[in-house]
Amino acid sequence: MIVVIPRSWPLSKGGAAGVYDPEWLPRCCPACAEVAVIGHGRRSKQAHDAQHTIIRIRRGWCKQCHVTITVLPAWSLPYTRYSLAARAQAAEHYLRERIPIQQAAPVVQDGDRVADASTLRRWFWRRIESGWNCLRSAVLFLPTILAWDWRAAGRILIPEANPA
Repeated sequence: MIVVIPRSWPLSKGGAAGVYDPEWLPRCCPACAEVAVIGHGRRSKQAHDAQHTIIRIRRGWCKQCHVTITVLPAWSLPYTRYSLAARAQAAEHYLRERIPIQQAAPVVQDGDRVADASTLRRWFWRRIESGWNCLRSAVLFLPTILAWDWRAAGRILIPEANPA
C-alpha cells in the first residue's frame, strides 16, 4: 500500500508544512485503521529532477493486517522515475515555450537520464486522458497527482478525516 504525503501536511513537531520528512511514518494503518504500524526499513526510489536522482523512502508494516506501507512525498509519484517538477518543466517547455517535443525534456541532475520524446508524449497523453480534455493547457501545469494520472490516484489515495 502506498501513502502519498500531501504538501500542506505538517509532518513533525516544529516541522514546516510542505517539507518532506523522510523518517515520518504513519502510526495508524490506512487499510485497517488500527494503531499498529511499525517501521519496516527504507528503500531507494528514483526521482529525477534538477535537485534529485535517488531518494530514500520509508516503509512500514501493520501488525494487525500485515500490509506493507510505503510513504512517498507528494512530488514523487509511485511507480515513476521522474518527479512532478520535472514533468511540469517538460510541459512548460513544450506548451508555453513551443519547444519541439524531442527537445522539451526537463533538466535533470544526472545527464544520463534525459527523458525520451516517447516518454514525454506518454506523460502528456496520460494527463490529457485523465478527464481534463476541456481545460488541457491549464490543467497540464497543475502540480498535483490527480492531474498527472487520475487512474493511479484512484488506486492509491486513501480518504482520511481532517484532524481538527
